Amino acid sequence: MAEVGSDLFDLAPPTRQQRHDLAAALTDEERSLLLEHAEEAPFCGLFLYEKREGVYCCRLCGLPLFRAGAKFESGTGWPSFTTPFRADHLQTIEDRRYGMVRAEIVCARCGSHQGHVFPDGPPPTGLRYCINSGSLEFVAVGETLPDRLGRGAPEGLVWPG
Repeated sequence: MAEVGSDLFDLAPPTRQQRHDLAAALTDEERSLLLEHAEEAPFCGLFLYEKREGVYCCRLCGLPLFRAGAKFESGTGWPSFTTPFRADHLQTIEDRRYGMVRAEIVCARCGSHQGHVFPDGPPPTGLRYCINSGSLEFVAVGETLPDRLGRGAPEGLVWPG
């Protein structure tokens, strides 16, 4: 089996029907966060205090976005990470909402909103990926990675840690 993190994951976007089906499975809050680029209120997200080892995946399509080992306590009220699972699993787009310019982070496969990245994080990257809990799904070590598109990861791939 290829090493997790190599070219296991197909980054081709979902079809229109797949995207419709994935969106239909979301709660209203998840739909707002992922598809309408909303933000969670600080200090209320499900994964803010998550400490287990594992990987954080896109809530919409299941693509791995962050390893738990890259998570740190930023004091901002949102889960924060120093580095993505793989650089090509995220895309950055300019966000000019709210009278400021920020770097918005979206899933590279499905385009769903995850949060923002700021240049005020700790070493080694100096970056702080500030992510909405509702945009993520956590997969603990030993659990099966989601494959919502039927092509994102080999069937039954268990996150090894």
